[in-house]
Amino acid sequence: MSPPATTPAKLYSCQCDEGKPGSQKRTQPRTRFQPVPQFMTPTREGIEKLLRFIAAHPRLVVLTGAGASAESGIPTYRDHQGNWQHSAPVTQQAFTGSERSRCRYWQRSFNGWPNVRDARPNAAHLALATMERLGIIQLLITQNVDRLHQRAGSTRVVDLHGRLDRVACLACGRLSTRDTLQRELMLLGYTTLRQPGPAKPDGDAALDTDASPERGIPHCARCQGTLMPDVVFFGGVVPADRVAACRSALADADALLVVGSSLQVYSGFRFCRLARSMDKPIALLNPGLTRADAIASLKIEAPCARVLRGAVNRLCDSHATR
Repeated sequence: MSPPATTPAKLYSCQCDEGKPGSQKRTQPRTRFQPVPQFMTPTREGIEKLLRFIAAHPRLVVLTGAGASAESGIPTYRDHQGNWQHSAPVTQQAFTGSERSRCRYWQRSFNGWPNVRDARPNAAHLALATMERLGIIQLLITQNVDRLHQRAGSTRVVDLHGRLDRVACLACGRLSTRDTLQRELMLLGYTTLRQPGPAKPDGDAALDTDASPERGIPHCARCQGTLMPDVVFFGGVVPADRVAACRSALADADALLVVGSSLQVYSGFRFCRLARSMDKPIALLNPGLTRADAIASLKIEAPCARVLRGAVNRLCDSHATR
């Protein structure tokens, strides 16, 4: 289906967002947005701004973060000010370098994985899948590992940090499912805690004590190598081919839309820097501070799911009347 028709240019004759904290005046901006009346709610205002951004830039690359999955019950790493809400997650170096770290990780993951496994796509995921079908989204880059975008129907997706529903052997590369490993962990004596701590991001769960009981470490059924979730832990490196695919899509797109990410991790923030170097406008849809506030063309501080749902409903109505 072809992208939505561009709204008449007169709608873009006025500047929007200059003078707000974190905004930065661009030389020769590609689009200037008309201010929205102050009596509008943040959600309504966000919908109007997003629709104007899409009309001016109908071919988008979208980058999503933990905020996109928050309404599905998966906690975010940071609060609206960009501060950690939980203890720091395990690093790539700790997991690969210590059996005790792996044992502790698998005990936490044993209790935390069901929260991700049973999560369902929310309005944000469904809206983004619809935007792909409307021809607006050329590629969706997600920093999340929950696969909720795919379950919502998105097909043009790069899982930047991998996928939690899969386990990889670090020695031979064999892949297996996380559900299969869950059964193996049960056989090794891993148990569901009677009083588990609160759920944490990315299939993690807090433990009540500083050290979990010593248990066996799961190994590859083929070569007995070390098993690890097929994700990029903090401190790890995103595969070069994924980054290259994202760069190529951004070069062909009109703009970058960031949804539900504070962009504190460089692996996502790099695409904002890249968009800036390509003179591609950047729109941020996030209720709190982001690392890219100073270089964005548009900042929408409103709930991601509500704004996306409202915008997509209007886009679908527009297509239906053609």
